[in-house]
Amino acid sequence: MPNAWKLLIIDDCATDRKIYRRFLLKDPHHYYQILEADSAEVGLGLCQHTPCDLILLDFCLPDMSGIEFLDELRQKTFGSSVPVIMLTGRGDEEIAVQAMKRGVQDYLVKQHLKADVLQLAVRNVIKQLCLQTQLQKTQERQRLIATMLLRIRQSLDLEEILYTAVREVQQLLKCDRVMVCQSHPKIDDQQTWQNHTTDQNNSNNSLLCYWAGSDDCNFNLLEPLDSKANLVVPITLSHKEVVSQPWGFLIAHQCTGKREWQSDELEILYEVSVQLAIAIQQAELLAQTKAALEKEKQLNAFKSQIVATISHEYRTPLASILAAASTLKQHGDHLDEFKKQKFLHIIEQKSRHMSKLIDDMLVMNQFELNKTKFKTIPLDLEQFFSVLISEQQQFFSDRHEFIFNSSGNHKGFWGDQGLLRLIFSNLMTNAIKYSPQGGKIELHLTGQESEVIFSIQDQGIGIPIEDQTNLFQPFCRGSNVDTIPGTGLGLAITKACVELHGGSITLESQPDQGTKVTICLPKQHIQESS
Repeated sequence: MPNAWKLLIIDDCATDRKIYRRFLLKDPHHYYQILEADSAEVGLGLCQHTPCDLILLDFCLPDMSGIEFLDELRQKTFGSSVPVIMLTGRGDEEIAVQAMKRGVQDYLVKQHLKADVLQLAVRNVIKQLCLQTQLQKTQERQRLIATMLLRIRQSLDLEEILYTAVREVQQLLKCDRVMVCQSHPKIDDQQTWQNHTTDQNNSNNSLLCYWAGSDDCNFNLLEPLDSKANLVVPITLSHKEVVSQPWGFLIAHQCTGKREWQSDELEILYEVSVQLAIAIQQAELLAQTKAALEKEKQLNAFKSQIVATISHEYRTPLASILAAASTLKQHGDHLDEFKKQKFLHIIEQKSRHMSKLIDDMLVMNQFELNKTKFKTIPLDLEQFFSVLISEQQQFFSDRHEFIFNSSGNHKGFWGDQGLLRLIFSNLMTNAIKYSPQGGKIELHLTGQESEVIFSIQDQGIGIPIEDQTNLFQPFCRGSNVDTIPGTGLGLAITKACVELHGGSITLESQPDQGTKVTICLPKQHIQESS
Protein backbone atom coordinates (compact mmCIF):
# COMPACT_ATOMS: atom_id res chain seq x y z
CA MET A 1 0.00 0.00 0.00
CA PRO A 2 1.56 3.35 -0.99
CA ASN A 3 2.59 5.75 1.81
CA ALA A 4 1.12 3.43 4.46
CA TRP A 5 1.85 4.40 8.05
CA LYS A 6 1.84 1.68 10.70
CA LEU A 7 -0.31 2.57 13.73
CA LEU A 8 -0.80 0.62 16.95
CA ILE A 9 -4.05 1.14 18.90
CA ILE A 10 -3.78 0.03 22.55
CA ASP A 11 -7.21 0.12 24.21
CA ASP A 12 -9.10 -2.51 26.21
CA CYS A 13 -12.42 -1.37 24.69
CA ALA A 14 -13.06 -3.11 21.35
CA THR A 15 -15.78 -0.59 20.46
CA ASP A 16 -13.40 2.34 20.89
CA ARG A 17 -10.75 0.57 18.81
CA LYS A 18 -13.30 0.02 16.03
CA ILE A 19 -14.26 3.72 16.09
CA TYR A 20 -10.62 4.84 15.86
CA ARG A 21 -10.01 2.46 12.98
CA ARG A 22 -13.05 3.75 11.09
CA PHE A 23 -12.03 7.38 11.61
CA LEU A 24 -8.47 6.80 10.42
CA LEU A 25 -9.36 4.76 7.36
CA LYS A 26 -11.48 7.69 6.17
CA ASP A 27 -8.43 10.05 6.22
CA PRO A 28 -8.08 11.34 2.62
CA HIS A 29 -4.41 12.30 3.11
CA HIS A 30 -2.79 9.10 4.39
CA TYR A 31 -3.06 5.34 4.27
CA TYR A 32 -2.72 3.38 7.52
CA GLN A 33 -1.82 -0.16 8.47
CA ILE A 34 -3.50 -0.60 11.85
CA LEU A 35 -2.55 -3.06 14.60
CA GLU A 36 -4.56 -3.53 17.79
CA ALA A 37 -3.83 -4.56 21.39
CA ASP A 38 -6.30 -4.89 24.27
CA SER A 39 -3.73 -4.64 27.07
CA ALA A 40 -0.42 -2.95 27.88
CA GLU A 41 1.42 -6.28 27.90
CA VAL A 42 0.23 -7.20 24.40
CA GLY A 43 1.04 -3.67 23.19
CA LEU A 44 4.59 -3.82 24.57
CA GLY A 45 5.14 -7.17 22.87
CA LEU A 46 4.01 -5.79 19.51
CA CYS A 47 6.27 -2.75 19.90
CA GLN A 48 9.29 -4.98 20.49
CA HIS A 49 8.68 -7.23 17.48
CA THR A 50 6.87 -4.91 15.04
CA PRO A 51 8.18 -1.33 14.92
CA CYS A 52 5.36 1.17 14.61
CA ASP A 53 5.25 4.76 13.39
CA LEU A 54 2.63 5.91 15.93
CA ILE A 55 0.78 4.62 19.01
CA LEU A 56 -2.77 5.55 20.06
CA LEU A 57 -2.67 4.79 23.78
CA ASP A 58 -5.63 4.59 26.20
CA PHE A 59 -4.69 6.00 29.59
CA CYS A 60 -6.70 3.44 31.56
CA LEU A 61 -5.59 -0.11 30.75
CA PRO A 62 -6.47 -3.24 32.75
CA ASP A 63 -2.87 -4.15 33.61
CA MET A 64 -1.23 -0.70 34.01
CA SER A 65 -1.79 3.00 33.43
CA GLY A 66 -0.75 4.84 30.31
CA ILE A 67 2.01 6.63 32.26
CA GLU A 68 3.39 3.28 33.46
CA PHE A 69 3.18 1.96 29.90
CA LEU A 70 5.30 4.88 28.63
CA ASP A 71 7.99 4.13 31.22
CA GLU A 72 7.99 0.42 30.33
CA LEU A 73 8.09 1.24 26.61
CA ARG A 74 11.22 3.38 27.00
CA GLN A 75 12.97 0.62 28.94
CA LYS A 76 12.06 -2.24 26.62
CA THR A 77 12.92 -0.31 23.44
CA PHE A 78 16.14 1.11 24.94
CA GLY A 79 14.92 4.68 24.94
CA SER A 80 13.73 4.81 21.33
CA SER A 81 10.95 7.36 20.98
CA VAL A 82 7.82 6.16 19.18
CA PRO A 83 5.33 9.06 18.90
CA VAL A 84 2.33 8.55 21.22
CA ILE A 85 -1.13 10.14 21.27
CA MET A 86 -2.81 9.66 24.66
CA LEU A 87 -6.58 8.97 24.80
CA THR A 88 -8.57 9.29 28.01
CA GLY A 89 -12.19 9.09 29.07
CA ARG A 90 -11.94 12.23 31.21
CA GLY A 91 -10.07 15.47 30.80
CA ASP A 92 -7.59 15.57 33.65
CA GLU A 93 -5.08 18.41 33.45
CA GLU A 94 -2.64 16.77 35.87
CA ILE A 95 -2.61 13.55 33.83
CA ALA A 96 -2.11 15.56 30.64
CA VAL A 97 0.93 17.34 32.15
CA GLN A 98 2.46 14.03 33.25
CA ALA A 99 1.90 12.54 29.81
CA MET A 100 3.43 15.53 28.02
CA LYS A 101 6.51 15.40 30.28
CA ARG A 102 7.04 11.81 29.13
CA GLY A 103 7.00 12.87 25.49
CA VAL A 104 3.39 12.31 24.48
CA GLN A 105 2.67 14.22 21.26
CA ASP A 106 -1.01 14.96 21.94
CA TYR A 107 -3.73 14.39 24.55
CA LEU A 108 -7.30 13.73 23.37
CA VAL A 109 -10.51 13.30 25.39
CA LYS A 110 -12.73 10.47 24.09
CA GLN A 111 -16.03 12.26 24.69
CA HIS A 112 -15.03 15.09 22.34
CA LEU A 113 -13.36 12.87 19.76
CA LYS A 114 -14.53 13.19 16.18
CA ALA A 115 -13.10 11.85 12.92
CA ASP A 116 -11.56 15.15 11.80
CA VAL A 117 -10.04 15.78 15.25
CA LEU A 118 -8.36 12.38 15.35
CA GLN A 119 -7.25 12.60 11.74
CA LEU A 120 -5.74 16.07 12.28
CA ALA A 121 -3.94 14.97 15.46
CA VAL A 122 -2.44 11.93 13.68
CA ARG A 123 -1.50 13.99 10.63
CA ASN A 124 0.26 16.55 12.83
CA VAL A 125 2.27 13.82 14.54
CA ILE A 126 3.18 12.31 11.16
CA LYS A 127 4.21 15.75 9.91
CA GLN A 128 6.47 16.22 12.93
CA LEU A 129 7.79 12.71 12.45
CA CYS A 130 8.63 13.47 8.79
CA LEU A 131 10.36 16.70 9.73
CA GLN A 132 12.35 14.96 12.42
CA THR A 133 13.30 12.12 10.05
CA GLN A 134 14.33 14.61 7.37
CA LEU A 135 16.39 16.56 9.91
CA GLN A 136 18.15 13.40 11.07
CA LYS A 137 18.72 12.39 7.45
CA THR A 138 20.12 15.84 6.64
CA GLN A 139 22.37 15.81 9.70
CA GLU A 140 23.65 12.34 8.82
CA ARG A 141 24.34 13.37 5.22
CA GLN A 142 26.06 16.54 6.39
CA ARG A 143 28.23 14.43 8.67
CA LEU A 144 29.04 12.02 5.84
CA ILE A 145 29.70 14.92 3.45
CA ALA A 146 32.04 16.57 5.96
CA THR A 147 33.88 13.27 6.43
CA MET A 148 34.06 12.74 2.67
CA LEU A 149 35.29 16.27 1.96
CA LEU A 150 37.92 15.91 4.66
CA ARG A 151 39.21 12.76 2.97
CA ILE A 152 39.22 14.51 -0.41
CA ARG A 153 41.10 17.53 0.95
CA GLN A 154 43.64 15.39 2.82
CA SER A 155 45.47 14.65 -0.45
CA LEU A 156 47.08 16.88 -3.05
CA ASP A 157 47.48 14.05 -5.53
CA LEU A 158 44.92 14.61 -8.29
CA GLU A 159 44.23 10.95 -9.08
CA GLU A 160 43.83 10.08 -5.40
CA ILE A 161 41.44 13.03 -4.94
CA LEU A 162 39.24 11.95 -7.84
CA TYR A 163 39.18 8.27 -6.92
CA THR A 164 38.31 9.17 -3.31
CA ALA A 165 35.53 11.49 -4.48
CA VAL A 166 33.77 8.97 -6.73
CA ARG A 167 34.05 6.20 -4.15
CA GLU A 168 32.66 8.30 -1.29
CA VAL A 169 29.84 9.88 -3.34
CA GLN A 170 28.78 6.47 -4.68
CA GLN A 171 28.50 5.13 -1.13
CA LEU A 172 26.70 8.25 0.08
CA LEU A 173 24.07 8.36 -2.68
CA LYS A 174 23.83 4.55 -2.86
CA CYS A 175 23.67 4.68 -6.66
CA ASP A 176 25.10 2.24 -9.19
CA ARG A 177 28.05 4.33 -10.35
CA VAL A 178 29.68 7.73 -9.89
CA MET A 179 32.07 9.15 -12.48
CA VAL A 180 34.36 12.14 -12.89
CA CYS A 181 35.04 12.99 -16.53
CA GLN A 182 37.66 15.59 -17.38
CA SER A 183 36.91 17.59 -20.52
CA HIS A 184 39.56 18.97 -22.87
CA PRO A 185 39.43 21.93 -25.29
CA LYS A 186 37.50 21.30 -28.49
CA ILE A 187 39.42 19.87 -31.41
CA ASP A 188 37.83 19.99 -34.88
CA ASP A 189 34.55 21.07 -33.20
CA GLN A 190 34.33 17.75 -31.35
CA GLN A 191 34.51 17.54 -27.56
CA THR A 192 37.30 15.23 -26.51
CA TRP A 193 38.02 13.84 -23.09
CA GLN A 194 40.91 12.81 -20.93
CA ASN A 195 39.80 9.75 -19.04
CA HIS A 196 41.07 7.29 -16.46
CA THR A 197 39.53 4.17 -15.00
CA THR A 198 40.19 1.55 -12.36
CA ASP A 199 39.11 -1.10 -14.89
CA GLN A 200 41.83 -1.18 -17.54
CA ASN A 201 40.23 -4.17 -19.29
CA ASN A 202 36.87 -2.52 -20.00
CA SER A 203 37.58 -1.77 -23.66
CA ASN A 204 33.91 -1.73 -24.70
CA ASN A 205 33.36 1.77 -23.34
CA SER A 206 34.18 4.67 -25.63
CA LEU A 207 34.86 6.96 -22.63
CA LEU A 208 36.83 5.84 -19.60
CA CYS A 209 36.67 8.00 -16.48
CA TYR A 210 37.49 7.99 -12.83
CA TRP A 211 34.58 5.93 -11.53
CA ALA A 212 33.32 3.83 -8.65
CA GLY A 213 30.39 1.44 -8.48
CA SER A 214 28.91 -1.61 -10.11
CA ASP A 215 30.73 -3.43 -12.91
CA ASP A 216 27.35 -4.61 -14.22
CA CYS A 217 26.57 -1.25 -15.86
CA ASN A 218 27.47 -1.91 -19.48
CA PHE A 219 26.88 1.30 -21.37
CA ASN A 220 28.55 3.81 -23.63
CA LEU A 221 30.00 6.36 -21.23
CA LEU A 222 29.04 9.28 -23.45
CA GLU A 223 25.36 8.32 -23.31
CA PRO A 224 24.83 9.09 -19.59
CA LEU A 225 25.01 12.83 -20.24
CA ASP A 226 21.64 12.59 -22.03
CA SER A 227 20.07 9.89 -19.86
CA LYS A 228 17.37 10.61 -17.27
CA ALA A 229 18.96 8.03 -15.01
CA ASN A 230 21.91 10.35 -14.38
CA LEU A 231 22.56 13.34 -12.20
CA VAL A 232 25.20 15.59 -13.79
CA VAL A 233 26.89 18.69 -12.35
CA PRO A 234 29.85 20.59 -13.80
CA ILE A 235 33.19 20.90 -12.02
CA THR A 236 34.18 24.51 -12.69
CA LEU A 237 37.55 25.99 -11.84
CA SER A 238 37.83 29.71 -11.10
CA HIS A 239 40.77 31.63 -12.51
CA LYS A 240 41.51 35.30 -12.10
CA GLU A 241 40.86 37.41 -15.20
CA VAL A 242 39.71 34.30 -17.09
CA VAL A 243 36.14 33.24 -17.84
CA SER A 244 35.43 30.15 -15.75
CA GLN A 245 34.95 27.02 -17.82
CA PRO A 246 34.00 23.48 -16.76
CA TRP A 247 37.03 21.35 -15.91
CA GLY A 248 34.79 18.34 -16.28
CA PHE A 249 31.66 16.74 -14.88
CA LEU A 250 30.62 14.80 -11.78
CA ILE A 251 28.01 12.20 -12.75
CA ALA A 252 25.87 9.94 -10.57
CA HIS A 253 24.46 7.07 -12.63
CA GLN A 254 21.62 4.64 -11.95
CA CYS A 255 21.50 1.77 -14.45
CA THR A 256 19.68 -1.03 -12.60
CA GLY A 257 16.28 0.68 -12.64
CA LYS A 258 14.40 3.95 -12.62
CA ARG A 259 15.32 6.51 -10.00
CA GLU A 260 13.76 9.84 -9.15
CA TRP A 261 16.65 12.01 -7.98
CA GLN A 262 15.85 14.21 -4.98
CA SER A 263 16.72 17.89 -4.67
CA ASP A 264 18.96 17.23 -1.66
CA GLU A 265 20.92 14.66 -3.71
CA LEU A 266 21.53 17.31 -6.36
CA GLU A 267 22.67 19.70 -3.63
CA ILE A 268 25.07 17.06 -2.31
CA LEU A 269 26.54 16.49 -5.75
CA TYR A 270 26.87 20.23 -6.35
CA GLU A 271 28.58 20.78 -2.98
CA VAL A 272 31.02 17.97 -3.73
CA SER A 273 31.73 19.47 -7.18
CA VAL A 274 32.60 22.82 -5.57
CA GLN A 275 34.97 21.16 -3.11
CA LEU A 276 36.43 19.05 -5.90
CA ALA A 277 37.14 22.20 -7.92
CA ILE A 278 39.05 23.68 -4.95
CA ALA A 279 40.98 20.44 -4.40
CA ILE A 280 41.78 20.13 -8.13
CA GLN A 281 43.09 23.70 -8.25
CA GLN A 282 45.28 23.05 -5.22
CA ALA A 283 46.59 19.82 -6.76
CA GLU A 284 47.29 21.55 -10.08
CA LEU A 285 49.02 24.43 -8.31
CA LEU A 286 51.19 21.96 -6.41
CA ALA A 287 52.02 20.12 -9.64
CA GLN A 288 52.94 23.41 -11.32
CA THR A 289 55.08 24.42 -8.35
CA LYS A 290 56.86 21.06 -8.36
CA ALA A 291 57.43 21.31 -12.11
CA ALA A 292 58.81 24.84 -11.73
CA LEU A 293 61.10 23.74 -8.91
CA GLU A 294 62.27 20.76 -10.92
CA LYS A 295 62.91 22.99 -13.93
CA GLU A 296 64.81 25.43 -11.74
CA LYS A 297 66.81 22.54 -10.32
CA GLN A 298 67.66 21.33 -13.82
CA LEU A 299 68.65 24.81 -14.93
CA ASN A 300 70.87 25.25 -11.88
CA ALA A 301 72.48 21.88 -12.54
CA PHE A 302 72.93 22.85 -16.18
CA LYS A 303 74.55 26.15 -15.22
CA SER A 304 76.87 24.39 -12.80
CA GLN A 305 77.81 21.90 -15.51
CA ILE A 306 78.46 24.76 -17.93
CA VAL A 307 80.86 26.39 -15.48
CA ALA A 308 82.64 23.09 -14.83
CA THR A 309 82.83 22.25 -18.55
CA ILE A 310 84.11 25.68 -19.57
CA SER A 311 86.66 25.60 -16.78
CA HIS A 312 87.87 22.17 -17.89
CA GLU A 313 87.64 22.55 -21.66
CA TYR A 314 89.11 26.04 -21.82
CA ARG A 315 92.29 25.37 -19.88
CA THR A 316 94.06 23.14 -22.43
CA PRO A 317 93.33 25.11 -25.64
CA LEU A 318 93.91 28.41 -23.87
CA ALA A 319 97.28 27.20 -22.60
CA SER A 320 98.19 26.12 -26.15
CA ILE A 321 97.15 29.52 -27.56
CA LEU A 322 99.12 31.41 -24.92
CA ALA A 323 102.21 29.25 -25.48
CA ALA A 324 102.05 29.67 -29.28
CA ALA A 325 101.43 33.41 -29.03
CA SER A 326 104.25 33.84 -26.50
CA THR A 327 106.66 31.90 -28.73
CA LEU A 328 105.77 34.03 -31.75
CA LYS A 329 106.15 37.21 -29.73
CA GLN A 330 109.50 36.36 -28.17
CA HIS A 331 111.14 34.35 -30.95
CA GLY A 332 109.21 35.32 -34.06
CA ASP A 333 112.23 37.03 -35.64
CA HIS A 334 114.28 33.83 -35.39
CA LEU A 335 111.61 31.37 -36.63
CA ASP A 336 111.32 30.26 -40.22
CA GLU A 337 108.04 30.60 -42.11
CA PHE A 338 107.06 26.94 -41.60
CA LYS A 339 107.27 27.15 -37.82
CA LYS A 340 105.43 30.47 -37.78
CA GLN A 341 102.59 28.92 -39.76
CA LYS A 342 102.57 25.95 -37.42
CA PHE A 343 102.11 28.17 -34.36
CA LEU A 344 99.47 30.26 -36.15
CA HIS A 345 97.63 27.06 -37.06
CA ILE A 346 97.63 26.02 -33.38
CA ILE A 347 96.18 29.39 -32.38
CA GLU A 348 93.52 29.19 -35.10
CA GLN A 349 92.57 25.59 -34.33
CA LYS A 350 92.32 26.10 -30.58
CA SER A 351 90.39 29.36 -31.04
CA ARG A 352 87.90 27.55 -33.28
CA HIS A 353 87.50 24.89 -30.61
CA MET A 354 86.81 27.50 -27.93
CA SER A 355 84.40 29.37 -30.20
CA LYS A 356 82.55 26.11 -30.93
CA LEU A 357 82.34 25.45 -27.21
CA ILE A 358 80.73 28.83 -26.58
CA ASP A 359 78.33 28.35 -29.49
CA ASP A 360 77.25 24.93 -28.20
CA MET A 361 76.71 26.34 -24.71
CA LEU A 362 74.56 29.18 -26.03
CA VAL A 363 72.50 26.85 -28.25
CA MET A 364 71.96 24.35 -25.46
CA ASN A 365 70.92 27.14 -23.10
CA GLN A 366 68.31 28.28 -25.64
CA PHE A 367 66.90 24.75 -25.73
CA GLU A 368 66.84 24.54 -21.93
CA LEU A 369 64.91 27.82 -21.72
CA ASN A 370 62.57 26.85 -24.60
CA LYS A 371 63.61 29.97 -26.49
CA THR A 372 64.95 28.31 -29.63
CA LYS A 373 63.70 29.97 -32.80
CA PHE A 374 62.27 27.57 -35.35
CA LYS A 375 61.15 28.64 -38.80
CA THR A 376 60.97 26.29 -41.78
CA ILE A 377 61.63 27.21 -45.38
CA PRO A 378 61.76 25.10 -48.57
CA LEU A 379 65.29 23.72 -49.05
CA ASP A 380 67.23 22.13 -51.91
CA LEU A 381 68.93 19.34 -49.96
CA GLU A 382 71.43 18.54 -52.74
CA GLN A 383 72.72 22.10 -52.67
CA PHE A 384 72.52 22.28 -48.87
CA PHE A 385 74.75 19.22 -48.42
CA SER A 386 77.11 20.31 -51.16
CA VAL A 387 77.87 23.56 -49.28
CA LEU A 388 78.05 21.80 -45.92
CA ILE A 389 80.46 19.13 -47.17
CA SER A 390 82.72 21.77 -48.69
CA GLU A 391 82.91 23.51 -45.31
CA GLN A 392 83.82 20.25 -43.58
CA GLN A 393 86.55 19.30 -46.10
CA GLN A 394 89.17 21.35 -44.23
CA PHE A 395 88.82 19.05 -41.21
CA PHE A 396 89.46 15.85 -43.18
CA SER A 397 92.97 14.40 -43.07
CA ASP A 398 94.68 12.34 -45.74
CA ARG A 399 93.72 9.23 -43.78
CA HIS A 400 89.97 9.84 -44.24
CA GLU A 401 88.05 8.69 -47.28
CA PHE A 402 84.84 10.65 -47.72
CA ILE A 403 81.90 9.08 -49.61
CA PHE A 404 78.55 10.81 -50.28
CA ASN A 405 75.56 9.08 -51.91
CA SER A 406 72.20 10.61 -52.73
CA SER A 407 69.11 8.84 -54.03
CA GLY A 408 65.35 9.20 -54.26
CA ASN A 409 63.15 12.28 -54.39
CA HIS A 410 64.21 15.18 -52.13
CA LYS A 411 61.75 17.74 -53.46
CA GLY A 412 59.19 19.29 -51.15
CA PHE A 413 61.39 19.32 -48.05
CA TRP A 414 60.90 22.13 -45.54
CA GLY A 415 63.28 22.73 -42.66
CA ASP A 416 65.02 25.29 -40.48
CA GLN A 417 68.32 25.89 -42.26
CA GLY A 418 70.21 26.98 -39.13
CA LEU A 419 69.13 24.00 -37.07
CA LEU A 420 69.83 21.60 -39.94
CA ARG A 421 73.38 22.96 -40.17
CA LEU A 422 73.78 22.23 -36.46
CA ILE A 423 72.50 18.67 -36.94
CA PHE A 424 74.71 17.64 -39.84
CA SER A 425 77.81 19.64 -38.96
CA ASN A 426 77.78 18.05 -35.50
CA LEU A 427 77.45 14.56 -36.96
CA MET A 428 80.20 15.13 -39.56
CA THR A 429 82.52 16.66 -36.96
CA ASN A 430 81.96 13.71 -34.63
CA ALA A 431 82.60 11.21 -37.43
CA ILE A 432 85.94 12.90 -38.19
CA LYS A 433 86.96 13.54 -34.57
CA TYR A 434 86.22 10.04 -33.32
CA SER A 435 88.01 8.43 -36.30
CA PRO A 436 91.57 9.54 -35.38
CA GLN A 437 93.05 6.66 -37.39
CA GLY A 438 91.11 7.67 -40.48
CA GLY A 439 89.03 5.30 -42.58
CA LYS A 440 85.83 5.69 -44.60
CA ILE A 441 83.14 8.20 -43.67
CA GLU A 442 79.98 7.45 -45.64
CA LEU A 443 77.03 9.80 -45.96
CA HIS A 444 73.77 8.57 -47.45
CA LEU A 445 70.80 10.80 -48.27
CA THR A 446 67.58 9.07 -49.35
CA GLY A 447 64.42 10.89 -50.34
CA GLN A 448 61.07 9.12 -49.92
CA GLU A 449 57.47 10.18 -50.50
CA SER A 450 56.91 11.88 -47.13
CA GLU A 451 60.34 11.93 -45.48
CA VAL A 452 64.08 12.08 -46.03
CA ILE A 453 66.55 9.71 -44.37
CA PHE A 454 70.13 10.72 -43.65
CA SER A 455 72.79 8.40 -42.29
CA ILE A 456 76.48 8.85 -41.54
CA GLN A 457 78.78 5.88 -40.92
CA ASP A 458 82.37 6.04 -39.67
CA GLN A 459 85.04 3.45 -38.85
CA GLY A 460 86.20 5.11 -35.65
CA ILE A 461 86.50 4.13 -32.02
CA GLY A 462 82.80 3.37 -31.62
CA ILE A 463 80.78 3.70 -28.41
CA PRO A 464 80.55 1.17 -25.56
CA ILE A 465 77.08 -0.39 -25.26
CA GLU A 466 76.64 0.76 -21.65
CA ASP A 467 77.27 4.40 -22.65
CA GLN A 468 74.73 4.53 -25.47
CA THR A 469 71.60 4.96 -23.31
CA ASN A 470 72.58 8.39 -22.00
CA LEU A 471 74.56 9.57 -25.01
CA PHE A 472 71.91 12.08 -26.09
CA GLN A 473 71.90 13.74 -22.66
CA PRO A 474 73.90 17.00 -22.22
CA PHE A 475 77.53 16.56 -21.13
CA CYS A 476 77.48 12.76 -21.63
CA ARG A 477 80.34 11.19 -23.59
CA GLY A 478 81.59 7.69 -24.26
CA SER A 479 83.94 6.28 -21.64
CA ASN A 480 86.53 5.48 -24.35
CA VAL A 481 87.11 9.02 -25.70
CA ASP A 482 90.42 9.27 -23.82
CA THR A 483 92.02 12.65 -24.63
CA ILE A 484 89.83 13.50 -27.62
CA PRO A 485 88.41 16.96 -26.77
CA GLY A 486 84.65 17.50 -26.51
CA THR A 487 81.87 18.75 -24.27
CA GLY A 488 79.23 16.05 -24.70
CA LEU A 489 76.75 18.60 -26.08
CA GLY A 490 76.87 17.76 -29.81
CA LEU A 491 74.45 14.82 -29.81
CA ALA A 492 72.14 16.49 -27.28
CA ILE A 493 71.86 19.54 -29.55
CA THR A 494 71.42 17.30 -32.58
CA LYS A 495 68.57 15.37 -30.97
CA ALA A 496 66.81 18.57 -29.87
CA CYS A 497 67.04 20.00 -33.41
CA VAL A 498 65.74 16.76 -34.92
CA GLU A 499 62.75 16.69 -32.55
CA LEU A 500 61.88 20.29 -33.39
CA HIS A 501 61.55 19.11 -36.99
CA GLY A 502 59.27 16.28 -35.86
CA GLY A 503 61.89 13.68 -36.77
CA SER A 504 63.73 10.85 -35.08
CA ILE A 505 67.37 9.90 -34.52
CA THR A 506 68.87 6.46 -33.86
CA LEU A 507 72.41 5.28 -33.20
CA GLU A 508 74.16 1.95 -33.81
CA SER A 509 77.71 1.39 -32.60
CA GLN A 510 80.25 -1.18 -31.45
CA PRO A 511 83.59 -0.38 -29.81
CA ASP A 512 86.41 -0.25 -32.42
CA GLN A 513 83.91 -0.92 -35.22
CA GLY A 514 82.61 2.58 -35.83
CA THR A 515 79.29 4.32 -35.39
CA LYS A 516 76.23 4.82 -37.61
CA VAL A 517 73.74 7.59 -36.91
CA THR A 518 70.45 7.66 -38.83
CA ILE A 519 68.04 10.61 -38.96
CA CYS A 520 64.49 10.58 -40.39
CA LEU A 521 62.85 13.96 -41.07
CA PRO A 522 59.35 14.61 -42.42
CA LYS A 523 59.36 16.60 -45.64
CA GLN A 524 56.85 19.10 -44.36
CA HIS A 525 56.53 19.94 -40.69
CA ILE A 526 53.79 22.48 -39.95
CA GLN A 527 54.73 23.42 -36.36
CA GLU A 528 56.59 26.71 -36.16
CA SER A 529 57.63 28.83 -33.22
CA SER A 530 59.47 32.08 -32.90
